[in-house]
Amino acid sequence: MKFGLYGINVGPCADPEVSARVARAAEDAGFDSLWTAEHVVLPDPQVPPSPVGPREKLLDPLASLAFLAGHTSQVRLATGIIILPQRNPVVLAKELASVDVLSAGRLTFGIGAGYLQPEFRAIGADFERRGALSDEYLEAILQLWTGEPPSYAGETVRFDGIDAHPRPVQRPHPPIVVGGYSAPALRRAQRFGEGWYGFLRTPEMLQQDLAGLERAAGEVDREAARGALEISVTPPPGLDAAGVAAYAELGVQRLVLLPIARSADELVHFVEDAGENLVRKLA
Repeated sequence: MKFGLYGINVGPCADPEVSARVARAAEDAGFDSLWTAEHVVLPDPQVPPSPVGPREKLLDPLASLAFLAGHTSQVRLATGIIILPQRNPVVLAKELASVDVLSAGRLTFGIGAGYLQPEFRAIGADFERRGALSDEYLEAILQLWTGEPPSYAGETVRFDGIDAHPRPVQRPHPPIVVGGYSAPALRRAQRFGEGWYGFLRTPEMLQQDLAGLERAAGEVDREAARGALEISVTPPPGLDAAGVAAYAELGVQRLVLLPIARSADELVHFVEDAGENLVRKLA
């Protein structure tokens, strides 16, 4: 089992000194990856399904990971997730490649289609077509990373006669991890992903997700070169060794732990405790 740490750009970690301290502690404790969250804006007042209140501090995930690349040396740097249809895919491809270069090939590109309509409305993104846009944007980004030369003609994204360098260090491209539980999201994971990511999924919920991924595998063409889909899950807080075993039995390869902490000291204590009692014993 591999272990990641969720929320390296959120709350206390919106302070750069705290983020760097926690990142170094996680790397020292044996965590394999650091994961960001993303919301550009949040509804005010908070309304379901918004996960946090409008005053919650969230740094931009790619700015955070570029910063942390300079404070770590081995731990992977993952977006968990970027809300893809809210982004310009051509610009995003450059930003992601830059993080991969600055980190010497440690980026994991996690994406989701999003779910907060007020956020889409504020950005001017198409909420109703977010799934189709996610697929098209992934195709365009992969062309910019691997095309010789890159060209693409989709419904909303078109380019040719251009190129963009440097390309990502990781070849053919950084691993793509797709989050989400809907049938389209699960098909997207099978079609594009090296991995799938589930947030706050219990073992019981995960059994349904895995069954959906198996159905999706029969509905799309998956390139053999992508290999088997790696499963990463953020479990509910309070995980112990028995809980790790339950996820492992279901085939989970990575648990991305969610700290319950509101200060730098609490976060570092969480990381060190998890490192001693879970990571070093069970990794």
